[in-house]
Amino acid sequence: MKRNNTNYWIYLGMMTVFCALIYFALCTGQHIDHSEVSSTVNTEMSSFELFKRIISDNLANSLTILLLQIIVILITVRIFSFLFKYIGQPGVMGEIVAGIVLGPSLLGYFFPEFSAALFPPESLMNLNLLSQIGLVLFMFVIGLELDFSVIKDKLNETLVISHAGIVVPFFLGVVAAIWVYADYGAQQAEFLPFAMFIGISMSITAFPVLARIVQERNMTKSPVGMLSIASAANDDVTAWCLLAIVIALAKAGSFVSALYTIALTLVYIAFMFMVMRPFLRKIGDIYANSEVINKTFVGFIFLFLVLSSVATEIIGIHALFGAFIAGVVMPTNIGFRKVMMEKVEDISLVFFLPLFFAFSGLHTEIGLINTPELWGVCLLFIVVAIAGKFGGCTLAARAVGENWKDSLIVGTLMNTRGLMQLVALNIGFEMGILSAQMFVVLLIMSLLTTFMATPM
Repeated sequence: MKRNNTNYWIYLGMMTVFCALIYFALCTGQHIDHSEVSSTVNTEMSSFELFKRIISDNLANSLTILLLQIIVILITVRIFSFLFKYIGQPGVMGEIVAGIVLGPSLLGYFFPEFSAALFPPESLMNLNLLSQIGLVLFMFVIGLELDFSVIKDKLNETLVISHAGIVVPFFLGVVAAIWVYADYGAQQAEFLPFAMFIGISMSITAFPVLARIVQERNMTKSPVGMLSIASAANDDVTAWCLLAIVIALAKAGSFVSALYTIALTLVYIAFMFMVMRPFLRKIGDIYANSEVINKTFVGFIFLFLVLSSVATEIIGIHALFGAFIAGVVMPTNIGFRKVMMEKVEDISLVFFLPLFFAFSGLHTEIGLINTPELWGVCLLFIVVAIAGKFGGCTLAARAVGENWKDSLIVGTLMNTRGLMQLVALNIGFEMGILSAQMFVVLLIMSLLTTFMATPM
């Protein structure tokens, strides 16, 4: 106790002496101040008015705006995620809807001044960059989640089901694109990238949403659950490879020009699987028995992830594809993947992904679908999506020997598009292939096909 009292007196004496010395040094400095810069402080302003101006300037700061946006987004997303889980839907559905609520469809419509203050146009670039980083991390996690052993065990069935779930809806999507191109695509892009992008939009399955539905329904170990997960994983790999080709076509402008990009993509994939995967497997074996993966190795993995994303971005097939492949080629050691997913998944799903939903919602205006003709187009794409994915996968599952009940379950689960569809739609919108109206039409289709999975 006596020693503590002595320390307090030492502290008090030190602070008194040095504060006095600092004060005298500043007073001495003022006498030699010859600055001609006029004071920006208005001497006529009261202290409180000056304080208010400082607060106002701080609120207009780009960092403050971004942090306030993050606060509002995270709170809104948590609320909607809880509500959707309460009604038996995957939480990610609520998060997607929360993003739309924060956009011009609801917040911007009913509270335009507040929306403009919270999401000024000049601030959206910062939000977009953060959300893109989140998507890179998320696609890396999706690649990590793919279990090739499950795919190998049911390779024959999954190959038929997953590829039926791509070629059938892709064909129907291209047919639908022919129907709507003149009115809703001709001003945006050439027919080939537009039609192929519509086809991809019909073909994608939301692997993470499907996996979570299977998990919530305790179907993970059941034959139909394993078959659905394996088919969705196969579907994801194929669909993202096709999306890479579509992006290459759209950026190159012609099929011949796109061949160079496609050739580089094949070289990149071969390098990742034939060189990097064996190399990473050896490193994974070293850490297989380690309870803790050190920071140096984690830093190396993140560097590898970023290099892979940069490579595919430079090639011309989007950074997200590189992140996805980086996750796929990670060592298959379950312990290693579990540790890496624990490090990346929470921050990407809980923090970054809601920013992506909000940014998507900011250019989603449901009010753009404001004519009977547009609602007819929306209905057309919903019917085409369900007929292609649900119908194609159900019949394929039945053809490989599943009973009708299990076939219908597989078809229903494969029909979920949700989050992965939203990622693809944002790429199409960002590249100018999809108009704002088509973006909303396809988003409504995506939400409806995902929403119907759990009740069915």
